[in-house]
Amino acid sequence: MTGLKLDLRLDAAPDEVAARSKELAGTGIAGLFTFEGPHDAFLPLAVAASSCGPIDLMTNVAIALPRSPMHLAHLAHDLQTLSRGGFRLGLGSQVKAHVERRYGATWDRPVAQMRDKVQAVKAVLDAWQHGTPLDFTGEYTRLSLMPDMFNPGPNEYGAPPVLLGALGPVMTRTAAEVADGLLVMPFNSARHFTERTLPAIEEGLRRRDIGGDFAIHPQAILAMAEDPDELAGAIEGVRRLLAFYASTPAYRPVLEVEGRADLQPELAAAIRRGELVTNTHLIDDDLLSRLAVIGTPQECADQLLARFGGHADRVCCYFPGSDPSLALISQLVTALRP
Repeated sequence: MTGLKLDLRLDAAPDEVAARSKELAGTGIAGLFTFEGPHDAFLPLAVAASSCGPIDLMTNVAIALPRSPMHLAHLAHDLQTLSRGGFRLGLGSQVKAHVERRYGATWDRPVAQMRDKVQAVKAVLDAWQHGTPLDFTGEYTRLSLMPDMFNPGPNEYGAPPVLLGALGPVMTRTAAEVADGLLVMPFNSARHFTERTLPAIEEGLRRRDIGGDFAIHPQAILAMAEDPDELAGAIEGVRRLLAFYASTPAYRPVLEVEGRADLQPELAAAIRRGELVTNTHLIDDDLLSRLAVIGTPQECADQLLARFGGHADRVCCYFPGSDPSLALISQLVTALRP
């Protein structure tokens, strides 16, 4: 029987990261990941690596376009050392408004930009690891200077993998072409994963001309509890998040696959009116069950295994509507094992 390792989001204030990472590591999870939210994506992982013993760590995702490939390579190299070989650099593009107006960076053609960024980071890591001259010329980046005093040398645990977050078929295909793995966006369904994501991966792998394995890292949004009242509260939190995601044009393809594309403009209009909270009922129970994973730890494990078990060896989960106990998380870890 195929099992899944469990990665959980490390979502804590900077002064609480050490304690929280220890708690979560004690449940038996395989790894922790951060995302680009109210806190930096990298600093918490450095704290966790120094606080909770051997555990896998990942950015999921760090926004790549505002950062230079050299900065990203140094962060990845050092976190690979701190985690004793357990770090994975997960990169994402974000959307135009955030890149330009929140980060003050340049937005052009995101797929081409991300291809360039991934290849550039990998070129730096490869130069350090193998002692080859740094010589990368991409569409947006040129790297040809690496004096010895700035070169950390080979990492004793090997170069960290570079993963790319994607939803659409072109970005997904690009991940399979140039990255070491794909981070499947959490707003997805079993049908979208099967009908859109997997074919795009297969196409990208046919075009791939780099060595090494390619890993799929699916993500899932969970409402998990054993008490019915607690589960109901968790479900409402998940419903709110799904309504927000569904209002975004970038996520419309998932709704299209499920025959619900009409929801996107309706929810977008609700946001403009400031009425999203009163319109979360538009994510009805049927659509909720397709987009999220809901139930007891055993029921959640069964759904995750059915959706991803044949294609991945680990899954990234988070709980936007609740904070399940450490005991419930341990039960989920156990239920996901083969």
